[in-house]
Amino acid sequence: MMSETTYDAIVIGAGHNGLVCACYLAKAGHKVLVLERRPMVGGAVCTEEIWPGYKIDVGSSVHLMIHRTPIIADLELERYGLEYIEMDPWAALPLPGGRAICFHRDLRKTCESIAQVSPRDAIAYEEFVARWLPVTRGVFEAFQKPPTMANFGRHVIFAKSPGRNTSDALRLILSSYGRLIKETFESTEMRAAMGWLAAQSGPAPNEPGTGPFAAWWGAVHETGAKRAKGGSGMLTVALRRAFEALGGTVLTDAPAERIVMKNGRATGVVVGAQTYSARAVVSACHVLTTFQKLLSPEDLPEDLGNRLEALNVGNGFGMTVRCAASELPDYGAGQPHEVHQGMQLLCPTPEFLTDAYADYAAGMPSRKPAVLAMTFSALDNTLAPPGKHTVQLWSQYFPYDRADGRSWDDTREEVADSICETLYTYAPNMRGAIENRFIQSPLDLERTLGLLRGNVMHLEMSLDQMFSFRPLPELSEYKTTIPGLFLTGASTHPGGGVFGASGVSAARVVGNVLKKKS
Repeated sequence: MMSETTYDAIVIGAGHNGLVCACYLAKAGHKVLVLERRPMVGGAVCTEEIWPGYKIDVGSSVHLMIHRTPIIADLELERYGLEYIEMDPWAALPLPGGRAICFHRDLRKTCESIAQVSPRDAIAYEEFVARWLPVTRGVFEAFQKPPTMANFGRHVIFAKSPGRNTSDALRLILSSYGRLIKETFESTEMRAAMGWLAAQSGPAPNEPGTGPFAAWWGAVHETGAKRAKGGSGMLTVALRRAFEALGGTVLTDAPAERIVMKNGRATGVVVGAQTYSARAVVSACHVLTTFQKLLSPEDLPEDLGNRLEALNVGNGFGMTVRCAASELPDYGAGQPHEVHQGMQLLCPTPEFLTDAYADYAAGMPSRKPAVLAMTFSALDNTLAPPGKHTVQLWSQYFPYDRADGRSWDDTREEVADSICETLYTYAPNMRGAIENRFIQSPLDLERTLGLLRGNVMHLEMSLDQMFSFRPLPELSEYKTTIPGLFLTGASTHPGGGVFGASGVSAARVVGNVLKKKS
């Protein structure tokens, strides 16, 4: 016989957005339960000891956007063990002869570094940041507000840039990042660096509406890029501690099997033989997992199932090779070096990136993939044993469904070899220095982290799936068409990345509903 326990709200999924939502609801005095299918919290913001003494991020690594929110201060996360280390430079493009273009927190130092390659591009970069920073600030403001067209217009389209007008801001939004970068910078090096940074959001360089993916990196000069000491997952560890201190309950190894429906309303969640009842159910998992796995077709309003099927989840796009190594990459300037502080951009030309994308568009893994190398053991000595290092390689592009029909289980090792080859081209000392590696193919990302089809953003970050269109217009404001059921996470506004804005906004919506019914 199934027993029942009643809560004000149940959050399904202990990723960072789910935990943020739960914390704010608990802080408002609500009785909240978080259910997590894995044995630890974190979702795609999680760090595990894959090999003895090595702490490896299994999802995100660099925390950028959360520092533009009040979340860390509001929830007093430093009290619960969260400590951040500044990355400076936060990114670097290694060049022949041990040189590098370094992107520092300080804009002046960044421009001085760029000037070694192209004095004109140094000026262009300073102007680029000044030109688009007001728009980028507006984007981040809009990301933390309800996803209405009014907020989009107020904070983004009508943002004031020096010497620019509303039409110029709209042009940025509608432009592709490839075009924007090409018309702004003259050197191959800056075009490659900025293109690879912009590509981290997923869409192709020539896709309309992606201009902000290049422009928003200028905002990093304001807030910096940071690493959580002890690994990316220390953020979600601290969120769990804060939530439990607020009286919340977290259950791990507790996979939600079904959302309970009574009289057309979501009223709880079934986990094994246990039913947990609640006035509100908040799904922090993928939108398709929510509606296609946790609900039955008969629970869905007419036509919603068809509209969900039409969502663009994409065909994967990235994978990782996370390594235990005996030394750091030597890009020609020795080690350790300042480039090891941040993201190392292993993409020599814009054509290198577009060629990699062309392979992917044809349904095949990139033959020469671009790589983002991260060596955070150079910043944080808690991540690896003495004298050892972690070298994490995020790479693009890799389709979930391959045109050759081969299985990722059969090919993951050889594709990981190709990713490592890009590293060896830049740092030959790493050939033989990698002692262990943990591979996450698009299929692995789906199986382990629930990232359907290997898309770390849940849904493609295309213009037609952003703001009030994410995931669908009728689901865009965190409420669903099913009473009592709410959404948060990367499937919702503002999308993927370590931000937490979706969790805060969802908590506000859920809290207002709970308040009205109390």
